[in-house]
Amino acid sequence: MRRRLAPAALLLPLALLLAACGGNSAADTAAGAGTDGKGSLTLNVGDQKGGSEAVLRAAGELKNLDYKIKWSTFTSGPPLLEAVNAKAVDIGGVGNTPPVFAAGANSKITVVAAWHGTSKGEAILVPKNSSLKKPEELKGKSVAVAQGSSAHYQLIASLKEAGLTLSDVKVKYLQPADALAAFTSGKVDAWAVWDPYTSQVLGAKQGRILTDGDGVVNGLNFQVAAPSALKDTKKAAAIKDYLERLRRAQDWVYDHPEAWAKVWAKDTGLPYEVALASVKRTNASRIAVAVDKPLIASEQAIADTFTGLKLIPGKVDFADFTDTRFNGSLPPSTTTPRVFKES
Repeated sequence: MRRRLAPAALLLPLALLLAACGGNSAADTAAGAGTDGKGSLTLNVGDQKGGSEAVLRAAGELKNLDYKIKWSTFTSGPPLLEAVNAKAVDIGGVGNTPPVFAAGANSKITVVAAWHGTSKGEAILVPKNSSLKKPEELKGKSVAVAQGSSAHYQLIASLKEAGLTLSDVKVKYLQPADALAAFTSGKVDAWAVWDPYTSQVLGAKQGRILTDGDGVVNGLNFQVAAPSALKDTKKAAAIKDYLERLRRAQDWVYDHPEAWAKVWAKDTGLPYEVALASVKRTNASRIAVAVDKPLIASEQAIADTFTGLKLIPGKVDFADFTDTRFNGSLPPSTTTPRVFKES
């Protein structure tokens, strides 16, 4: 019989995970993660644990680099974008919400590439024995969520679908570590969160999905560059090559989900079963898409929502923070995500 891990034991490795969707916290720092490639040009890349470096290495896409990639690892999207704004990082990967907040702060950031995946991993979870059966029943209930995260927007959008607003629920702004503790101890009625936390809770049989973000939120992830790097001809060429490698690596994930889950589990400390479930639910579905007008409109809606809630100080024109030069022949951002192929 397989021993079920205690919540704290499961959570420890997750503190190191890619949290591009998440808000800032006191623990957000950058750490050097080595260098790949050769040549006189260095591309400074912001990454998150189990993120771009891991998938590029697993897919064999860090070979034959005629420029250097210097990796810096961050614990979440907001501090990574702070580093982009400060020109400490040339490019880095984040989820769909940190760029909106960075744009709201008028940071010097530019979205240059996008991937569209399912949002099944972005979910509102309830304890396994909860009496709640549908989102409408969240009225008057307490919900944990990381402020300013993609889960925050997913909560807002899911409540709207159910005819509710944020004011109809008791929002508890908690980062994942504190939210999981509150969730498992019964201090909150629900938890809005993203994968792999969703897969963690389901795998440990600590809860179930009340509703997810599929069809409710845009399912986008981005690579965001520093405008100064884009103005540098040589760095812009390196960024183009880097993005092409990332796109091929994502194709490799779709074709080799088990292999990627093993690498991801090793890199983050996740149990393999949790990693594989997250890959199948979310990661393998992503497809490279163009930075186009529908994408900008979708992000603009997120920005307008947070402006309306006064979490962003003023109007954001998201189009001003995008660059379409790397689109090539990519499909539109509205292209349906991949359906995971069971082997």
